[in-house]
Amino acid sequence: MNIDDEPCKISSISTSKPGKHGEAKARIEAVGIFDGSKRSVVYPVRHKVQVPVIDKRQAQIVTIAGSEVQLMDLETYEIFQLPIPDELKDSLTPGEDIKYLVAMDRKKITKV
Repeated sequence: MNIDDEPCKISSISTSKPGKHGEAKARIEAVGIFDGSKRSVVYPVRHKVQVPVIDKRQAQIVTIAGSEVQLMDLETYEIFQLPIPDELKDSLTPGEDIKYLVAMDRKKITKV
């Protein structure tokens, strides 16, 4: 779901009963995919939400330069650079395959 133009993963949804003159509301708790920050919104139950297309892809590590890694997509052979996440800094080696996400023209390394 998109909250403030940020793709998010929904962690919980709770609904309230409709009032005398109102309609039922849904409280949605979500976590940003790229920034990891928690967000919450309250919408009427009938409200439509935007859902981003999240593409999971594989790439091969070409080179590691400081805090960035150069990757080659294994499907399109496109070469691009991404920052190395803190939890993966010591575990990346050139020639290794990794998984990454693409959503709303943004990319993020997820698994080795």
